[in-house]
Amino acid sequence: MLWNTGFMVESTTGPVHIAVRQSTGVITLDRPEALNSINPEILFPVIEALEEWKEDDGVERVVVTSSGKHFCAGGDVRWAREAALAGKGEQADEFFSREYEMNLMIAQYPKPYISLISGVVMGGGLGLSAHGSHVVIAPDAFSSMPEMNIGFFTDVGMSHRLQNLPKYPSLDLGMFLALTGYRMSADDMMATGLATHLVGSLDGLLDRIIEEGTGVLDEAAIEPGPSELEKLYPLIGGAFSAPWSDIKNNIDSNPELAEVVEPLIPHASPSSLVATAELVLANSRHDLAGSLENERRYAKLLLREPDFHEGVRAVLVDKTKDAQFQPEPGPEKYRDVLD
Repeated sequence: MLWNTGFMVESTTGPVHIAVRQSTGVITLDRPEALNSINPEILFPVIEALEEWKEDDGVERVVVTSSGKHFCAGGDVRWAREAALAGKGEQADEFFSREYEMNLMIAQYPKPYISLISGVVMGGGLGLSAHGSHVVIAPDAFSSMPEMNIGFFTDVGMSHRLQNLPKYPSLDLGMFLALTGYRMSADDMMATGLATHLVGSLDGLLDRIIEEGTGVLDEAAIEPGPSELEKLYPLIGGAFSAPWSDIKNNIDSNPELAEVVEPLIPHASPSSLVATAELVLANSRHDLAGSLENERRYAKLLLREPDFHEGVRAVLVDKTKDAQFQPEPGPEKYRDVLD
């Protein structure tokens, strides 16, 4: 059951606006003060709309966009932390479970699902976009999965997606992106296939899609520039298809690799690095549905670990970036919950 959110499918108030324009279902994120981070007031109306439009013959496509210059900075983990600390961890469990169900629904959506992305797209923002049929980015778009710094893990299906990118499927690359939070530029997103179309500007594009359909995306597309991430493929290859302890040894024994990786993880939770490596390895054997089920189990576990509460405090609450994380654990407790 959906939670009672107070939103109808046709909604013009609150942090998300949902409407049908001609034959296009339009979802507009409008929580700019929080970089459109996804909380229950966004998630549940979006799920409701997607479920209804899936069966509505009058809706031919779905477009997800933002009212501001940034698409979405992720899920509202600050809200999840507050819920857990207030003894309402079951609400946070439900939130993550439903979010992961939405990620799978997007991947399996029977109609064109188009995201129009400028600025930041991270974490849950990628879960809302990267599984769709059309990921359209402006030149200023950039993406990453920075969960290591908040004591969480690479979720919303990206533990699977990042190692199965259309233009460069690679466990090593997926693990590198998951562990380091490497910031992918628009050119990187195009080079890997994380994005499907690069356009010079998003201005007016939604209106054109509504009037003319998805074919306008190919007409508006421009050629990307060179990808800096592509240059790292030879360095990454063979170094990241392993548990974190082995990856760490590979980094320590290769000064060139260490020069790339170490500046990316100075504030990472050791527990998150261990946990995420185990998750990515396990999900190399699963499809997206199985991967999301592993993520659901992980969310229930890590949400209750001290590193999550400490990481969110240091990064998002106090913004001091002084998290005091627990010592690096062994991988056993994480392996025990994975399929």
